[in-house]
Amino acid sequence: MGKILVIATFNPHKLGELRALLPGLSAELRALSAFPGAEPAVEDGETLEANALKKALAAARFTGLPALADDTGLEVDALAGEPGVRSARYAGEKAAYSDNNAKLLAALAGVPPAGRAARFACVTALALPSGEVSVSRGVLEGSITAAARGGNGFGYDPLFEVKGGPRTLAQFSEDEKNAVSHRAAALKGLLPALLRLFPAG
Repeated sequence: MGKILVIATFNPHKLGELRALLPGLSAELRALSAFPGAEPAVEDGETLEANALKKALAAARFTGLPALADDTGLEVDALAGEPGVRSARYAGEKAAYSDNNAKLLAALAGVPPAGRAARFACVTALALPSGEVSVSRGVLEGSITAAARGGNGFGYDPLFEVKGGPRTLAQFSEDEKNAVSHRAAALKGLLPALLRLFPAG
């Protein structure tokens, strides 16, 4: 069996994005959902860092393999940084992307474009079964649009206009998004640690 890096997620979109962002590693990226008996960690941390670390450590302990996790939040200035750490469940524990987007637009109803500044923040954590961890953070600045635009990406991407405009993340191609995204920036900080484990082939 070749080297395996566990991606501590049950989200196929996230697994695909991480595979695209880490093409040079000498490892097979395998989602935690592929391991029988695995369950998602309860994301009850008060910060992105806390949730990323919890997910990575739990996956590493369960599988006995190095594990990579991330937690991402959308921070909207007009909402005092909300939805933040609760971005994925902003409209409820089982909320669909469309539910979260609808709630966000409703919360910002009447707020002018100049007051809709926001950023995506992503924290990535790499954990070894021994408990050793590495953490990195990335940010992408932008603003929230008045209506969804674009058919690519997932989550809040159709509402997030990247700073410098005029496109939302959902109007970027996968390659364009991967060049500028908060997740790409966070992973860049972990590359030295990842390459020590899985030297580029």
